[in-house]
Amino acid sequence: MVSRESRQIRPLADSHSPPEVARVSDDLGVLDRYLTVWIGLAMVLGVALGQFVPGVADALNAVTWHGTSLPIAIGLFVMIFPIMAEIDYGRIPRVTRTARKEIGLTLAFNWLVAPFLMYGLATFFLGGSPDLVTGLIIVGIAPCIAMVLVWNELAAGNQEMCAVCVGVNSLLQIVLFVPYAFLFLTVLRGTSVDVSMGLIAQMVLVFLGLPLALGYLTQRVAFRTVGRETYYGRVIPRIGPLGLLGLLFTVVVMFALKGDYIVSNPEQIVRIAIPLLVFFVALWGIAYGVSALIGFDYTESVSLAFTAASNNFELAIAVAVAVFGIGSNVALATVVGPLIEVPVMLALVRVALATKGRLFDTDGDRTAFTPTDD
Repeated sequence: MVSRESRQIRPLADSHSPPEVARVSDDLGVLDRYLTVWIGLAMVLGVALGQFVPGVADALNAVTWHGTSLPIAIGLFVMIFPIMAEIDYGRIPRVTRTARKEIGLTLAFNWLVAPFLMYGLATFFLGGSPDLVTGLIIVGIAPCIAMVLVWNELAAGNQEMCAVCVGVNSLLQIVLFVPYAFLFLTVLRGTSVDVSMGLIAQMVLVFLGLPLALGYLTQRVAFRTVGRETYYGRVIPRIGPLGLLGLLFTVVVMFALKGDYIVSNPEQIVRIAIPLLVFFVALWGIAYGVSALIGFDYTESVSLAFTAASNNFELAIAVAVAVFGIGSNVALATVVGPLIEVPVMLALVRVALATKGRLFDTDGDRTAFTPTDD
């Protein structure tokens, strides 16, 4: 993986683009360079805590919000905030105007391809376990609205375009999640699911709206006090590590909560993991390949691929817990979702960076990250 230590932002050639970001500290370079190792260690640590430390899972679940552990909510907030603070909001209107095809294709993958692909994979691999099928369907009809920004950042994608897609997906989830749940679960599966739009709106607000508001306000205040150049050159490199640390913390908590179950029921985890693995890899590969064939540049293509293949596991877990109960197999399937998504998406980040120079003319990328000369 390309380390943050050895890359700079090459912005669009206009007066509104941020100055090049100065190289960050050696500590951040090490964190980013060996992130695969840290993720693996975080998983092992989480499972060990959940399995061998009595009361850890109960403590982590002592305070929940719509079935989501408060520590997980905090970790997600810390993970997303630095990315929201780094986005150049002044470029978003122009990105929206110039990247309509890219945004439209992303939404087509999210709402026309992903739900049906997940439905097909779930029924094919888990047809004899209706509760698990229901759980994966709920995951499939909830496109990612927050964590995709992390993968897009690590893969050096177009963060402004990704932010636009995330924003549109947020609004569409409020409108479409309930009809999609009715179509896939009630009409096609015969399962009655009562999900309120209010719950969906609350999840979008907490896991996207609050980090977005705080990131935007932080940027505006900093521009007025220390200036744009100092903000991108000094402030962003200091708060950037919080995102990856938040990711590692979230992984530890997620695996700790299910550590005992993972150790006791490995075959069940594997059964759920297979269709999820196929879903993430297939959808990402198709979106990435189609984008390259159409002629999109790397930053747009990788943003499209990660937005298409990621899922809003916070909403999926909350819905499963609220409707079927925290101890149900439906909830279990939604919880396994992020346990598989995190390492798979991290691996796909490496794939994207490794294929960048082979599939794309990186010299023509409008927002590419490029190595520094020194």
